[in-house]
Amino acid sequence: MVSKIAPVSRIPALICVVVLGALLATPVTAGEKYLYGSPELGVTISGTNEFSPGDDVSLAVKIQNTGTYEVKLVQSTILTTGDNPTTAKLLRVSLLPGSAPVTVKTDTQMVGDLTGGSTATATFTVTIGRGAAAGTYEVPVRMQYTYLENAEQFSSDTVRYFYTEKEETIPLTIRIKPDVELRVMESTPEHLNVGTEGYLTLLVRNNGTEHARNAIMKLSQNDASPLVPTDSSVFIGDYPPGAEASVRFKVSVSSNAEAESYPLDLSLEYLDADGSSATSDTVTVGVPVGGKIEFTVVSEPAKVNPGQKVVIPVEIQNTGAVTAYNAQARLSAVDPFTSNDDTAYLGDLAPGETAIARFEVTVDSGATAKSYGLDSEVRYRDALDNTQISDTMKVDIDVVSRDGLVGLLTNPIVLSIILALVIGAGYYLLKIRKKEE
Repeated sequence: MVSKIAPVSRIPALICVVVLGALLATPVTAGEKYLYGSPELGVTISGTNEFSPGDDVSLAVKIQNTGTYEVKLVQSTILTTGDNPTTAKLLRVSLLPGSAPVTVKTDTQMVGDLTGGSTATATFTVTIGRGAAAGTYEVPVRMQYTYLENAEQFSSDTVRYFYTEKEETIPLTIRIKPDVELRVMESTPEHLNVGTEGYLTLLVRNNGTEHARNAIMKLSQNDASPLVPTDSSVFIGDYPPGAEASVRFKVSVSSNAEAESYPLDLSLEYLDADGSSATSDTVTVGVPVGGKIEFTVVSEPAKVNPGQKVVIPVEIQNTGAVTAYNAQARLSAVDPFTSNDDTAYLGDLAPGETAIARFEVTVDSGATAKSYGLDSEVRYRDALDNTQISDTMKVDIDVVSRDGLVGLLTNPIVLSIILALVIGAGYYLLKIRKKEE
């Protein structure tokens, strides 16, 4: 028994002596070699993974390398390899839409080398599809990299590396929240004309997946649009998916606008399923606007004489697109004219209709014979009974001198002489009558 055991017990001691002797004889640094190991990659989303339909998001994908090695050989005769087998080299990351209702707008991202136990982030721009159904979806993350599978040492100064290309796809979970998507089914303007106020009636469908509660439909001005809502909120209440609501807003139109379509913004404020306040995406609505109410003087210029007091007829036409109600014309008399009756009632004037305004005018006796233009305007009410004032119009008046006997008889100097002669003649006749008595 002893003879069999003794050789076995001496072997480890002998090896140790040899190794120790070798170490003492050759003082070199020990090399390292990893016998096993490879990258182990996983992905998560940095931040929230909940999104709403129509969102444009920057999706930060966090990549973790949890690869570890179990056995490492350390010997003086081993050359240390430059790479670790758990390192994912030249890592490239791509985000794919898969079956999710998303659009990925970013190409493959180059991450570089990712060592075991470290992380990196690749950011992708993603658009969630409008009208996307609420639910949980998986978007594939494709990763392509190279890693050191094996290193074979041929001599004390030569090592051959064996690299392997690898591609793996890991699903990334996102959640699309239910929301309200507004779709305008009908748009009906009423009395919307330049410079006036009218109504806009909209039929709006909840085309989303959220059951909105305490819903309020809101209409707002779009940037510098000449349309401005004066009644901008309508309460709807419960507004489930697929429901339609008819809402009516009062809208004013700037007097600087033209007859064409202009935008207004529509949105919905509501409480979601969690009882939290939420606001839908804004929908822009195009609203046609009619032309403004305009008036034109269509009568010929009135002819008057210096010193004359006369009633001038002025024919005024509604050349606009809609009816003017309770219209009144006003004349602004300036030198050499005066007027004690400068307002005339025209009544309701539909497009194309005319009415005659009569103004009493006195012409100064020293007025120069020529053509004059007096300012006139029309005050009226629109379809919503708001008072409006038209642009200024010109009423042309020709002052002409009187000729011949009529001109002499209306001349103030001649009239004074005639009056003096009449008085003198009357006085003379009176004296003769008294003498005869």
